Amino acid sequence: MLKKLFFEFQYRFSKPPWDSGITPPEVVAQIESGTIKGRALDLGCGTGTNSIYLAQHGLTVVGVDFSPKAIATARDKARRANVQIDFHVADVTRLDFLSAPFDFVLDIGCFHAVDAQGRARYAANLARLTRPGSLYMLYAFSPRSPDERGHLLQMRSVGITEEQIQQLFTPSFALEHLERGADRGERVSAWYWFRRQ
Repeated sequence: MLKKLFFEFQYRFSKPPWDSGITPPEVVAQIESGTIKGRALDLGCGTGTNSIYLAQHGLTVVGVDFSPKAIATARDKARRANVQIDFHVADVTRLDFLSAPFDFVLDIGCFHAVDAQGRARYAANLARLTRPGSLYMLYAFSPRSPDERGHLLQMRSVGITEEQIQQLFTPSFALEHLERGADRGERVSAWYWFRRQ
């Protein structure tokens, strides 16, 4: 509940640092490769920047976020961009209302903030909602070290290890590619490309 309030406050009263309005180059490269067609699911879609990008490139898009303010903004942005996107105010770990299959699933910075029980539900839903050959792109922070200084979010358990991610998603998914980096030059993070088996 506190997590939801935190995000809702951020969307209503500030400009969250993660809401850049820019689709990451990793996603752009994947989509512009021409290998992704069909239905796309944007988990933790926020204000819809990436959902809109996917729709503009011919995908049928569903976006999910638990912030009503973020989804209201996303719907308004999609109208202005003249694209049709099915946005839902919902918990990404409780996706029973969605039907399979999705050909592409994107999560930029949502999964690493989900608790352990929620992560298991998320992984099970992801397997249910995809089919062999579907691509799942995940961007996630690694856990902070105990002595690391940083953002207010360090008070929450935000972050997940590479080992934890692979354990959760295999054998349903195979890791095809991994790119390590740092968010804003400081927070250790990585992009994961998983293929549904």
